[in-house]
Amino acid sequence: MITATALPAQPRGLPDWRQSLREAVTDARELLSLLDLGDLVDKLPPKDAGFALRVPRGFLMRMRKGDPWDPLLLQVLPQLAECESATDYVTDAVDDLSARVAHGVLHKYDGRALLIAAGSCAVNCRYCFRRHFPYSEEIAAANGWREALAHLRADTSIREAILSGGDPLVLSNAKLAEFGQALADIPHVRTLRIHTRMPVVLPERIDDGFCDWLAGLALRRVIVLHVNHPNEIDHTVRAACARLREAGAMLLNQSVLLRGINADADVLAALSERLFDCGVLPYYLHQLDRVQGAAHFEMPDAQALSLIDALRARLPGYLVPRLVREIPGEASKTPL
Repeated sequence: MITATALPAQPRGLPDWRQSLREAVTDARELLSLLDLGDLVDKLPPKDAGFALRVPRGFLMRMRKGDPWDPLLLQVLPQLAECESATDYVTDAVDDLSARVAHGVLHKYDGRALLIAAGSCAVNCRYCFRRHFPYSEEIAAANGWREALAHLRADTSIREAILSGGDPLVLSNAKLAEFGQALADIPHVRTLRIHTRMPVVLPERIDDGFCDWLAGLALRRVIVLHVNHPNEIDHTVRAACARLREAGAMLLNQSVLLRGINADADVLAALSERLFDCGVLPYYLHQLDRVQGAAHFEMPDAQALSLIDALRARLPGYLVPRLVREIPGEASKTPL
């Protein structure tokens, strides 16, 4: 078992993650002012287009001031385009609610079940496929994870438990430990997978307590990050990834292909290489889930496939993510 003393030191000067979360920017006008883009205020949609803005200040510092096309800004800034109706765009783009089997538990694929561990994130991405999800009704961590754990115990086909959300790392270390202790008593569950954007947008979350908990789990540990652009990765993110690896986690990344943000072979190649420098393997490149409010991000399949061909021509195979789409009712993600 890896002890806390074996973990790399946290970068100096990082605030407590709870403080950073509380101090996140939640007003689009403030965000634009901080980036010297106050002239764009008149182009904001009313009431954030029905999806609240949230951006940690550390992530904001990686955006280019004065650049309305900054790829990090475009992922979080509310747009008037979100208010336009689009054919075939729905509130439950991947049919999550049909896969509900217990409170906060979705069971779509053989051998694994997904827990909606939390209902909020450190950053609200405008293309989020769960931007309309009824989180107030479906939080697996409620009541000591009781109903979720009962489902995991009862279904012996489940070999992997997946914590998703929202972002599961908005939960305290104590709440995560509560889940991990109970999971250790379910012998058929052998792997814990955590889908999180926190090590990227709020790297101070990967603190000593979290790393100690992760290192002490008697399970295989997989952490799937969500990075869309190489500019998201700075020294604090690299340090967080190093701590996760030292705690025994396998690190993977999934991205979403987004018009105007990363739909470019040079950008995607740089992303794969920068991820690899952090010990993270590219895993999936998702075609956009057709959720209401996100149509302006979509790229045609033909262009997406052309980008993958370009990546194959310039990168080793292990750095080329699999281009996939989630199709409701299918037994897995569908490769394109």
